[in-house]
Amino acid sequence: MLALGLGLSASAMAQVTVPVPANVVNIAASGFLEVPQDWLSMSLNTTREGSDAVTVQNQLKQALDAALAVARANAKPQQLEVRTGQFSLYPRYSSNGKINGWQGSTELVLEGRDFALISATAGKIQTLTMSGTSFSLSRDARRKLESDVQALAIERFKARADEVSKGFGFAGYTLREVSVSSADQEVRPFQPRAMAMEAKAAMSDAAVPVEAGKSTVNVTVSGSIQLR
Repeated sequence: MLALGLGLSASAMAQVTVPVPANVVNIAASGFLEVPQDWLSMSLNTTREGSDAVTVQNQLKQALDAALAVARANAKPQQLEVRTGQFSLYPRYSSNGKINGWQGSTELVLEGRDFALISATAGKIQTLTMSGTSFSLSRDARRKLESDVQALAIERFKARADEVSKGFGFAGYTLREVSVSSADQEVRPFQPRAMAMEAKAAMSDAAVPVEAGKSTVNVTVSGSIQLR
């Protein structure tokens, strides 16, 4: 019992004698850049319905195959890439719970950096209609933007640390802890999607009008410095 009591006393003394950090300041700095979005994704789809599931499925396949033939003819890596989207087929039920028909839909997605080529290709596809567009940054553009903004935030943090240390009458500082966080924000222009669909239906081979917005990346560097 005596040895245990001595051990607790020594531990308590050790905690008391731990020096409290002095001349430590918490600071933060942020940096952000805004760039035009360089990646367009455009979805086109169609629906079919009928009494027979196989017939509806074949109609959807024919519509998709015709659209793929047009899109693939213009495909270019990174500029216009083509992929299929959702393909669904499901039954319709009558009021008594029995199947009285089938309905399905299929989707094609055109995406890439060449907005003019994508919109022109979409205008040439007659078996599908546009269902939506979205803009974003390509992987390469996002990686470069994040790197540039992070470097900007770090420089601002260092400048802030110098300013604080000199303001308190110290010659400099050393880093104690630091953390880096980022956040993205997209600014999209107004796009009257219904009007674009009506224009496509009214004018054969007409390019679908599109307009990209901007993406903003904000990086914050925060931490503590030891004044010296």
